[in-house]
Amino acid sequence: MMLSVSALGVAAHADRINSGRNSMKESDLKKTVREKYGAIAKNRGTSCGCAPGATSCCGNSADMSKVISKNIGYSDDDLSSVPEGANLGLGCGNPIALSSLKKGEVVLDLGSGAGFDCFLASKKVGAKGKVIGVDMTPDMLDRARENCKKGGYHNVEFRLGEIENLPVADDSVDVVISNCVINLAPSKKRVFIEAFRVLKPGGRAMVSDIVLLHQLPEFIKSSIDAYVGCVAGASLKEKYLKEIKNAGFQNVRVDEQTVFPIDGLLDDPIAKQVIKDLNITGEYLTKLAKSVVSVKVSASKP
Repeated sequence: MMLSVSALGVAAHADRINSGRNSMKESDLKKTVREKYGAIAKNRGTSCGCAPGATSCCGNSADMSKVISKNIGYSDDDLSSVPEGANLGLGCGNPIALSSLKKGEVVLDLGSGAGFDCFLASKKVGAKGKVIGVDMTPDMLDRARENCKKGGYHNVEFRLGEIENLPVADDSVDVVISNCVINLAPSKKRVFIEAFRVLKPGGRAMVSDIVLLHQLPEFIKSSIDAYVGCVAGASLKEKYLKEIKNAGFQNVRVDEQTVFPIDGLLDDPIAKQVIKDLNITGEYLTKLAKSVVSVKVSASKP
């Protein structure tokens, strides 16, 4: 499941609500995310797509999904090569572009959504390769499998599961990819440990995700109920990279970093409501937006 969210939504720690006094249970957070993306899958629509360069959010059309995807690194060939409905415009980067996939490799997509990145990876690994998509939302899996059948992808399969507990065998995958999904996981530490477990020795990971350059004020962290449509739980960049290293990965590096544009945030209906409810000034909003970045991170397993 690819996720692209408003800068304010990304900035919010999804495990903090009610002025930070109470913690949202992990099960409640996952239920919220599952319901949100289940609705997206059923409605054939998109989420609050505020990827870098996007100029509107929530209820994006198929054309807007293409615009968003092109702005984050996908080519016209990429967009035209997948079944209609596979690209929901929910990403914040293109992990496929930097992962150097080879024929015959096994690729695992964490949070595969409607299958967009899986289908692009399918063409790169060829008939002797394999692509596995894991998603925790049944409705998204239904849509992905429908797209898979529609596109005639014989080397792609989709599995129901959580990225903190992957339904994948040890040392069985050559490449792990993910596109703006890990920021939703309550335990990013667990996600990276699982990614390390399933990778073969010498395997590599390439993820696009949202991180924070600076800690955000408590009133932003705790306002999740005001914009639950853009649920997120971004970590500080340093902490995010540390979790990857602590899981055992080597050669951890940020290959690309992009600041979210303020115009996209100002056009987001949900963000507008949050700005109004919290009395956020334009100057302060600009400062907050600069704290949120999209990164492409690569790493390898010894």
